[in-house]
Amino acid sequence: MDIIFHEKSKTFHLYNETISYIMMIMENGHLGQLYCGKKIHDREDFSYLSEKAPRPMTSYVYENDRLFSLEHVRQEFPVYGTTDYRRPAVEVLQNNGSRISEFQYLGHRLIEGKPELDGLPATYTEADSEAETLVVEVKDSLTGVKAELSYTIFRENGIIARSVKFLNEGKESVHLTQAMSLCLDLPDYNYEWMQLSGCWSRERHIKNRMLVQGITAIDSMRGNSSHEQNPFVVLKRPSANEHQGEVYGFSLVYSGNFLMQAEVDAHDTLRLLAGINPQGFDWKLEPGEYFQTPEAVMVYSDNGLNGMSQVFHKLYQKRLARGYWRDRERPILNNNWEASYFDFTEDKLVKIAKKAKECGVELFVLDDGWFGKRSNDHTGLGDWIANPELLPNGITGLADRIEALGMKFGLWVELEMVNKDSDLYRKHPDWILAVPGRNQSHGRYQYVLDFSRKEVVDSIYEMISKILENAKVSYIKWDMNRSITECYSTCLPADRQGEVFHRYILGVYDLYERLTSHFPKILFESCASGGGRFDPGMLYYAPQGWASDDSDAVERLKIQYGTSMCYPISSIGAHVSVIPNHQVFRNTPLHTRANVAYFGAFGYELDLNKLSEEEIVQVKEQVQFMKKYRILLQYGTFYRLKSPFEGNEIVWMVVSEDKKTAIVGWYRILNVVNAAYTRVCLKGLDVDLQYRNSLTGRVHYGDELMNLGLITSDVTAGETESQMKPCTDFESRLYVLEAV
Repeated sequence: MDIIFHEKSKTFHLYNETISYIMMIMENGHLGQLYCGKKIHDREDFSYLSEKAPRPMTSYVYENDRLFSLEHVRQEFPVYGTTDYRRPAVEVLQNNGSRISEFQYLGHRLIEGKPELDGLPATYTEADSEAETLVVEVKDSLTGVKAELSYTIFRENGIIARSVKFLNEGKESVHLTQAMSLCLDLPDYNYEWMQLSGCWSRERHIKNRMLVQGITAIDSMRGNSSHEQNPFVVLKRPSANEHQGEVYGFSLVYSGNFLMQAEVDAHDTLRLLAGINPQGFDWKLEPGEYFQTPEAVMVYSDNGLNGMSQVFHKLYQKRLARGYWRDRERPILNNNWEASYFDFTEDKLVKIAKKAKECGVELFVLDDGWFGKRSNDHTGLGDWIANPELLPNGITGLADRIEALGMKFGLWVELEMVNKDSDLYRKHPDWILAVPGRNQSHGRYQYVLDFSRKEVVDSIYEMISKILENAKVSYIKWDMNRSITECYSTCLPADRQGEVFHRYILGVYDLYERLTSHFPKILFESCASGGGRFDPGMLYYAPQGWASDDSDAVERLKIQYGTSMCYPISSIGAHVSVIPNHQVFRNTPLHTRANVAYFGAFGYELDLNKLSEEEIVQVKEQVQFMKKYRILLQYGTFYRLKSPFEGNEIVWMVVSEDKKTAIVGWYRILNVVNAAYTRVCLKGLDVDLQYRNSLTGRVHYGDELMNLGLITSDVTAGETESQMKPCTDFESRLYVLEAV
């Protein structure tokens, strides 16, 4: 790991054993991009990579010069309007109405390790030797606005984290109307773009397209990162696949409105932008004030999509998630939501918990409906006091009864929302985001509290911390069940209304920070109607998230497969739920529901009292299996082998760090007849170790399993005989491979 500045050629070279990232100070003082990719040897001068030629219909920077145009050079921090016509990384609106700026090199400094970002989640280091940070200062001399471009390169793997800090050192206020965290100009566009898209109950499906001239983009303007798009994209070479080839992954550590965009120009160069969505964004910077953008993380891999994902998994698991639960195996839980919805009493909850305890479950979670007058979703949000009719002894009494069973107790909250039928709203009707004189839209009959206001966040913190201080709560499920509309704060002046979306997210982060600091041993799980805010910003505070409200095993194959492109398995909340499934009404075998949910933070979303004796036996076996292997399942090296987006069979696997144990998950959606013999080549095993297959008892060398493959043929290969165990739709198997 090193960062070198060559004074004579004015070039920067950031590199480790995987990646090289090379920039230069151009003749106009702007920062130019020269190379980003596989590690290359250092040299004194890389400026030859900046090619220039006269072109028709081009504007040039200097009088009597027909070579240097910003339209045709690759840049690090481009602006629009001074010979570059592409989308910019920054735009500054000045008091005279101009949006033209010119950020020229001022200086740079090197920092051992990685500085924190003020008020924002970000990756971190635990020792300075893990990373080094380059901060390049550029300044617009006319306005006095300075930007500090931060580049952190980690010692291991092709990771570079980037962000920008703006400081107004001028004498007049300005408005930031675009402030991207990352800009990367690449010399060609021969990439396949991959995004994670969907909507409620089918989040993070993989979508691919080849880039062409023009703009390809994903974004959110909903106030949350959203079910529809995830703040993560991949650029992969067309020949790259899961196991080989050149791949760039880009992830924004942010939970609000974002934009990730690729622009291909007429001369085949590619500009990738990532940051806060400029739509509706307008941040006023008074003299002496500063603005910090969120962090964008880039991962380069020449080992295909799995190679990229494994880097993100390790980084986000160990250097984004924090605290007591970061490295701990996650408790097996039973959530009461699909077991009872709003229809429960304290005794009914304890009855559900007793059965769960009998099956070996470790944590019982009380979901929505316990507070205020919350008998349905029309009322009660904002009144964080236990309903005495349902819980006569309050949360404290229920938690004590659950603890007496030998289990831990968890609680659902939705702290950012309020119903109009609530004491909080009646007392503070001005605390919601709403435009004076305009209609107030609702979602799920609720309204969004104005978390850009400190007094609102303070009030919610006081209410919920009082509960957590007095009750034995070990887990919090933090939900968020609607996107933001009518984004207006009555406490900000007209020229700062463009700040509300971002200030809202800062308020959410502030509340998370205060609660996780005050209650460091509580396990927080983020949720936003399932996967509406499953992003790296949340992972910084809550090491796991409810991946989707759709708990159907077949649907979850796509959801969890797509999620694994960026996010570690330990972060994916995955439960066994009742059949027919409450989202798609599908009947799937109990073993398949578990075989999918094992690859995540495992639990049950049902009333185990309603299962048959045979099913209870299966549940007990499932719980024992998860307890035995959950460290491997949640923290091992994960490989995707066959995609649910490409065929009827899905295969993934996880391998222990010492490569002595592996678990292969095999799934077939629809049954087949007289089918082909099938096998799958495994990954990540030790070629010299012998592994015993738990299903066949046979022993195979690692190289055999990786090159010849694991045989997955079953009764469907040929004519089914009556004495053989039949297969059904939605079939699955787990192969446990133990070194002998």
